[in-house]
Amino acid sequence: MINTTLSTEQISAFNRDGFLHVPAFFTQREITEISTWTDELSLAPEIIGKDWKYFEESALDRTRILCRIENFAPVHQHFDALMRGGQMQTAVSDLFGEEAVLFKDKINFKMPGGNGFSAHQDVQAGWDVYAPLHITAMISIDATTVENGSLEMLPGQHDKGLIGKKWEPLTEVDTKHAPYVPVHCNSGDAVFFDSYAPHKSGPNSTDSARRVLYVTYNANSSGDHRVRYYEDKHKSYPPDIERDQAKDYSYKV
Repeated sequence: MINTTLSTEQISAFNRDGFLHVPAFFTQREITEISTWTDELSLAPEIIGKDWKYFEESALDRTRILCRIENFAPVHQHFDALMRGGQMQTAVSDLFGEEAVLFKDKINFKMPGGNGFSAHQDVQAGWDVYAPLHITAMISIDATTVENGSLEMLPGQHDKGLIGKKWEPLTEVDTKHAPYVPVHCNSGDAVFFDSYAPHKSGPNSTDSARRVLYVTYNANSSGDHRVRYYEDKHKSYPPDIERDQAKDYSYKV
C-alpha cells in the first residue's frame, strides 16, 4: 500500500478545480538534483534508441533550440526512480484513489525565444484510447512567471468531458470565454491536473530557460500503456533525429 502524501483538503480542491498547486513539493536540495539530471539529458548527444529530443525555431533569432525531451525513464535511472515509487507517484495515487502507473514522461524547456502552448485538454491528443483518465504532475525546475510563460489553468471545467475537437486547440467559444488562472510557481513547486482540465502557457520572453518536468500517470486498474503509447507516438511524431527530412511532421496539440 502506498503511503498518503496529500491531505483530504488538497484532494477535495483537486476534485473541485481539476488541478492542485502544491508549493515546495520538492526541497531545494532535491530540485537541485533534478536540475542536474535535466542538464545531463539536455547536454547528451542525440542518439537513436535513447531519449527523444525535440527542437523548435527560436522566435528571437530563428536558431534551432531544444524544446522538449521525452521517454527518458528507460535511460536515466535517477529520473526513473523519482517517477516510479517516489512522492510524485504517491501523490497521484492519492488523487486517483488507487495506485498510479507511469504513462508518459517529458521535460519542457521553453528556452529564451521558445513558444508557448495553445489552450487544450490533454485528452484531445487521443489519450482516452489508453485509459479513461490521466493525471499529470508538473514540477517546476525553474520558477515560472508571466514573462517566461507560467502554466495557466481553467478551474472547474475538467468535469465537462471533451469540450473541444480532437487534435485541435481549444477556442474561446469552447471554453465559453472563461478566464484562465495563471499558476506561478517557485522552483520545487508541483501542479497536478487531470487530462480533461483545460490549460495553456505563453512564450518565454526572458533570457533564461523555463524548465518544467511533466510526469503523467493513469490508474492501475486501467492497465500499463506506456510502451504502447510511445510506440504509437513514434509512428506519427518521432524525435527529430529519426525523422524523414522529406516528410512534414505537425504536433497537433
